[in-house]
Amino acid sequence: MADLLTVPFKKSSDVDIVKPLKNLIHSTYNTGDNNEDFSDAINELNRLRTTAIWKVFEKSSLDVIYSYYDQLVSLESKIPPQEVQIPFKWKDAFDKGSLFGGRMSLTISSLSYERMCILFNIAAMQSAIAAQQPLDTEESLKLAAKLLQQSAGIFAYLKGNIMMAVHQETTPDLNPETLNALSQLMLAQAQEVIAYKCIRDEMKDSMVAKVSAQCEELYTDALRCMQKDALKPLWERDWIPTVQGKQNTFRGLAQYYQAQVCRAGKAVGEEIARLTLAAELLRGARPGSPGADAAVRAARQLAAAVRDNDFIYHERVPEARALEPIARAPIAKALAPPPRWGAAPDLFERLVPMQVHQALMASEARRADLVGAEINKLREATQLLNSILASLNLPACIESTGDAGLPESIREKAAAVRAAGGLAAIRRLMADLPDLLQRNREILTEAERMLREEAEADAALRAQFGARWTRTESEKLTEAFRANAAKYAEIIDNAVRADSIVQQKFKQHEENIELLSRSDGEIDAGVPDAPVARGSDGDALQTLRSLMKTVEEVKAERDALEAELKSATVDLREKFLTALAEDGAVDEPALSAGALGSALAPLQRRAQESLGRQEELTSALQRAHAALMAARGGASGRDEALGRLCAAYDAYQDLTGNLKEGFRFYNDLTQLLLAFQNKVSDFCFARKTEKEELLKDLTQQASRPAPAPPAPRTVDEPAVVKKEAPPRPPPPSAGAPSAASTAHPAPLPYPSQPQGMPLPYGAAAAPYPVYAPMPALYNPYATLPYPHHSRAPPAAPYQPYQYPPPAAGYPQPPPAGYNPYRQQ
Repeated sequence: MADLLTVPFKKSSDVDIVKPLKNLIHSTYNTGDNNEDFSDAINELNRLRTTAIWKVFEKSSLDVIYSYYDQLVSLESKIPPQEVQIPFKWKDAFDKGSLFGGRMSLTISSLSYERMCILFNIAAMQSAIAAQQPLDTEESLKLAAKLLQQSAGIFAYLKGNIMMAVHQETTPDLNPETLNALSQLMLAQAQEVIAYKCIRDEMKDSMVAKVSAQCEELYTDALRCMQKDALKPLWERDWIPTVQGKQNTFRGLAQYYQAQVCRAGKAVGEEIARLTLAAELLRGARPGSPGADAAVRAARQLAAAVRDNDFIYHERVPEARALEPIARAPIAKALAPPPRWGAAPDLFERLVPMQVHQALMASEARRADLVGAEINKLREATQLLNSILASLNLPACIESTGDAGLPESIREKAAAVRAAGGLAAIRRLMADLPDLLQRNREILTEAERMLREEAEADAALRAQFGARWTRTESEKLTEAFRANAAKYAEIIDNAVRADSIVQQKFKQHEENIELLSRSDGEIDAGVPDAPVARGSDGDALQTLRSLMKTVEEVKAERDALEAELKSATVDLREKFLTALAEDGAVDEPALSAGALGSALAPLQRRAQESLGRQEELTSALQRAHAALMAARGGASGRDEALGRLCAAYDAYQDLTGNLKEGFRFYNDLTQLLLAFQNKVSDFCFARKTEKEELLKDLTQQASRPAPAPPAPRTVDEPAVVKKEAPPRPPPPSAGAPSAASTAHPAPLPYPSQPQGMPLPYGAAAAPYPVYAPMPALYNPYATLPYPHHSRAPPAAPYQPYQYPPPAAGYPQPPPAGYNPYRQQ
């Protein structure tokens, strides 16, 4: 091609994008029900990046860089760019380096910045491939014109969007004025190629003149931009002379072809004036170019025209400044970059946009909140029913006939306790919780330490360098981290309170649980004998036995209803995607309300009917029991002892569920905290890299004889020892496994990658946070068999409910709504 100018490429360095992206995707998108593995996609993206940043210098194919750019666009639309803690480092394309260091560079942890730099290289490669095209074929000229117009459009796009992506001063090649000059230059060169095509196709002289005049105008604009004082040092030494030469060449071509128009119209005087101007302007055209050929023809035609005018026409030759301006034909247009350059499949197709993901999380939280509320109502009611039965010594009292021996229900309860491990199993479970709690506290403490030390280091350097320390303050970037750390600390505090309540309940029933753990003979020996019956209790006994059958039916119905509630799901993914595509936003509350209402309404009605049925059942039980006690002459010491054993069995079941759920809770929290710690570590690593780059820049500026004004640019590795990146701190050890491993599942190992964050619960009106969502009403033991629920007044000090009151004979039913395991 006729000495087209090509834009140099930006150079990058290899960076680990696999680990941070895995951490981000796993912690942001994965939940307990959705735990997809994107390792293959991330590894392929890493391969594409390596190919794109190194193969670009071969100037052979745009496909490799197009593929990486398309994946970046897709990923950026689904992951918040500012969440990516990958220190992308790109060097200035025009800086040649110096004796005191390497190329100027800028390091920013943002997908948007990475995409902008790749887009710059796409435009640079398009200019390089266009310059390789020969002048003698139709296809090559079309391809060159297309590539240059696309390149001009990319630079124009970068000019309008670079500052929104970077949010700080850029390297010189990404300065909006530089990008504007490059866009003008590429557009002028595209018009130049079109002008050559017009000449090659032997189009009308008037058209060639207009196209050439437009080309001269575009080169004039490009030259005006390139000659700004701030930009002159960027260009190669021959760039401005080349542009000036092309400006003259196309002005000369425009005059030459307009002279042909004058010749056809017999305007000899104007023809001579334009040929004179053309011959002068084309004198310096490169040999072999269309301008040089036109210069030869212009000189020959000028001599002939002057001779004819002297001997025949005798027309006045006007001065050059009096000539009419030549009309222009702006054929070349800057082409805006398309949304996607290629047709390669999206590596992250299964990821939904963040708005849809947030809406799905919010919808799932609403579903879980509604389901949890219904299940808690059922469990509260069942727990209250169990407490009433225990206070009435049912079913033991209807099995006691006055003979020696334990009632069958007590034998079954004791057998169940012994099969579960008895008192020793409870103690082993309780011994594990402090270690799990300490492990979580250490992980959170380590994350907080990293944030604190990063902030202290930034503050110290800011105080040392003053206004020259230009990077963003740590506190402005770590607000979300600190908020989530505080929320995690609050969750741990609530869990500690729940553990305390469990311990109190254990101490309260420890003696009777220990008795249930013994053999039937030892239990019988510890229970007083039954008194002699004073009257007939047949009718009352039959009534109670019938009512107890009804109780068992109600419990079975509730178990089935609870299972149906848990399995009731609503998939709103397609609805949310459609809403985002059509409206640009997702109205999650409106879309969720209708879908959840229709799915849960029938189950909610059945739950309400079950609760209403219990009120009548408990009244009937109390009346029948009163009649039985009247027939027997009142409750005996044996009845009271059997009642305490029934209460101890219920407490044993509750405690086992409490402790196992606490065990799962602490292990799940460990995964969340590890995900949080990994994010903090990625952030601190990116900040450390940025800090070292800025320190190198400041050090080099101080060592130069004529220091340049300070700028937020980094420099390549100077002759100093490069510090290693801070190692990711390992999670603290949980210690040796306890003997309880045989009584419940073994602790989960530390995951190599963080899994999901819990869904938020309860905050229907509050916006759901994007990063590390925390439960608003977190209940670490939410899946216990039939927990109670209560809430103390906000100003009231924490007072765990004593159940049963120490002075009570029989175990008394707890107050309605009591739940020792819900957040107070």
